[in-house]
Amino acid sequence: QVQLVESGGGLVQAGGSLRLSCVVSGSAFNINFMDWYRQAPGKERELVALLHYTGDTNYADSVKGRFTISGDNAKNTVYLQMNSLKPEDTAVYYCHERVYGNWGQGSQVIVSS
Repeated sequence: QVQLVESGGGLVQAGGSLRLSCVVSGSAFNINFMDWYRQAPGKERELVALLHYTGDTNYADSVKGRFTISGDNAKNTVYLQMNSLKPEDTAVYYCHERVYGNWGQGSQVIVSS
């Protein structure tokens, strides 16, 4: 059974940075099948960043140029580096793997103005 455990959320001022981590355990796994979603209060969950098996990446328009998704297969970990954070980035962030459809537990990110 694949498990995803997130860390790194918190409270930060606008313009600051945070890095989220998501460790995958329970199975041999290529972390290049993972992505990050977020869900703000009262809104639907949305895709933020996606890591392809080729190593290519895709981002939501709202985070392009500010967020970076990366992975380390040796550590079974995927990261989301978030720079120049804005109050509208406030949400619960979830890592997700596309092979079996498992989700992380969610990490709260709060950006104060």
